[in-house]
Amino acid sequence: MNSPTNVCDLTDKIALELVFTEPGKDGGLLPINSLLGEIENFYAANPAPEAVRQAIAAARQWVDAAFDAGGFVADSIKRFGAWACWMREALTPGLPGQSIPALPEALTAPLSAPLSAPPPAALLPDENEGAEPLRLEVTDNADLLREFVGEAHEHLHQIELDALALEKDPADADTLNSLFRSFHTLKGGSGFLNLLPMNRLAHQLEALLDLTRQGKLIAHGGVIDIILSGRDALRQFVTEIERRLGGEAQGTPIVVPTGKLLRRIQAVQQGEAASGATAPAPDRAPGQPAEEETKSNHDTRRSASGFVKVDTAKLDSLVDLVGELVIAQSLVTQDADLRSVQSQQLSRNLAQLGRSTNELQHIAMSLRMVPIRASFQKMTRLVRDVAAKAGKQVELRLSGESTELDRNLIEEINDPLIHLIRNAVDHGVESPERRDALGKPAQGIVQLRAFHLGGNIVIEIEDDGAGLNKERILAKGIQAGLVTAGAQLTDQEIFSLIFAPGLSTAEKVTDISGRGVGMDVVQRNISKLRGKIEVRSTPGKGSTISIHLPLTLAIIDGLIFTVGPERFIVPTLCVRESFRPTAAMISTVHGRGEMVSVRSQLSPLVRLYEQFGLQPDSTDPTQSIIIMVETGHQHRCLLVDRLIGKQEVVIKGLGNTFKQSRGLAGAAILGDGRVGLILDVNGLVSANQARQAHN
Repeated sequence: MNSPTNVCDLTDKIALELVFTEPGKDGGLLPINSLLGEIENFYAANPAPEAVRQAIAAARQWVDAAFDAGGFVADSIKRFGAWACWMREALTPGLPGQSIPALPEALTAPLSAPLSAPPPAALLPDENEGAEPLRLEVTDNADLLREFVGEAHEHLHQIELDALALEKDPADADTLNSLFRSFHTLKGGSGFLNLLPMNRLAHQLEALLDLTRQGKLIAHGGVIDIILSGRDALRQFVTEIERRLGGEAQGTPIVVPTGKLLRRIQAVQQGEAASGATAPAPDRAPGQPAEEETKSNHDTRRSASGFVKVDTAKLDSLVDLVGELVIAQSLVTQDADLRSVQSQQLSRNLAQLGRSTNELQHIAMSLRMVPIRASFQKMTRLVRDVAAKAGKQVELRLSGESTELDRNLIEEINDPLIHLIRNAVDHGVESPERRDALGKPAQGIVQLRAFHLGGNIVIEIEDDGAGLNKERILAKGIQAGLVTAGAQLTDQEIFSLIFAPGLSTAEKVTDISGRGVGMDVVQRNISKLRGKIEVRSTPGKGSTISIHLPLTLAIIDGLIFTVGPERFIVPTLCVRESFRPTAAMISTVHGRGEMVSVRSQLSPLVRLYEQFGLQPDSTDPTQSIIIMVETGHQHRCLLVDRLIGKQEVVIKGLGNTFKQSRGLAGAAILGDGRVGLILDVNGLVSANQARQAHN
């Protein structure tokens, strides 16, 4: 929408909806609300005569009143008809110098039949007492509820971002207006679907923000806490509605305790907790955003119009079919009978088929790629809450939020990120007093960034805290029996001990972290994603944890090798190096079995032919190849017959028969039609440890 002409078209559509609107019924309410919202968005980014702004504000009051009462009254329908005629006349270009007509007083006067707003929630004596149950009509409103849930998640996410931004800049009128609109939309949608507890809570939060917009209240930390708590309560409602739509707990009313929250909101509205302060007037009027922000809003709306919602199951099916097509194309091009045909035209056609198939595969895989922005932005709230609980001042800095990753990977990486961020704030960053004594700024900094490196994605969590204490970690490792006394370990190997189960170097245990659980789970989760973790730390300067992940879980970049008649694939991300050993490099250590000395470091030798019961070409390591792989802080040397090469392959599941096979992650069909088994390095290491313990 880029001109008043488009506003005229929207006004005409509102007039058309009014034709089918009846007093006391909600028909036409949602379309009119949506059309009016588009007009508001246009004039939020463009100048408008004062009379036009007053007319739009009056129309918004009528729609709000209709939402509160569940439908329009006759007077509001009549006024909307007159409003549409006036808007058409006001926006139609006239003669040069001709002014727009004055706004009739009848359009701004109170409605003759006022619509009752939902009664304010009573001051509840207890958090759970009097919580109003929400009963859903799933059978009749399933489609509307699903649409509402999808939109609600987007608004709740935006509310969290806006609230945190408003806390940093309470005078930002554009953020305040965005926050107000999100609650307003949730109030309208929940009222339309008769979700009264949600509607009342959203209404109270909207009223609180309206005080801020009027300059009667400062959006200080206490107000932001209330807004975030209200957002969390509304999210609980939405989550429970999703459960009911999914067939869980059907017929059971939804009860979310909101009594304490409503009391806090009402106390602030009455001035009891607002510190008696009045907010300064914003630098910009609410309807006049800065030029840069206006351009950003236009870009967002323009890009959003190019998106279509598609069921993720359909995307997964498409990717699977494209994978099958790639395999079929590879089988055709490498078919011995076809390759024996001497035809330049056939060769050109096959080459074109290969190019088109590869391009189709890349496009199909990109459909699963989504920016990591949403996951990163969630951490802003986490850092705020953990820092407040720990009595610290911490700023989270984000970079690389537009980096794209497979959506399945993003879902799986969320929990490890939460744990690492919490550790960085709770244990990494020092208290303000300690930082001041060390000559550091009182506010600590945690950086979360993502970037591409060598065909993989790297996510780094860096803090400027005290850093890791190598001596304490090593002592804890020796005490736990993870390291033998006197062992010479590199810094990386010492730091990797923090991922061992039960090991913690925290001076005190808090309800946030420090119990020695969690980091081992982080390590396991990252390994399941075929990734790896690296730790760097400098005493007094801080620590950096790097997570290396593949771009997608559907395709693996692997090193192909043979053991006897079988072919295997190991993810290149786990491969450290490969070489042909000499006899002097192989030795047997009492209690540890066969070892390979690589640059004065001993690593266990794993004979894969014994692991999988195969007949190798040779059992002599000097006649074979060794592939050194790593997972966490552990290394293993895999004894293989020969290397074939490096290749991207489509991963296939092994099925229930081989699902419990330790050391195998899946399979892939290679170009010649043969099956290659994909090694699970983490499982292989665990199986090797169990065998050594048994022996």
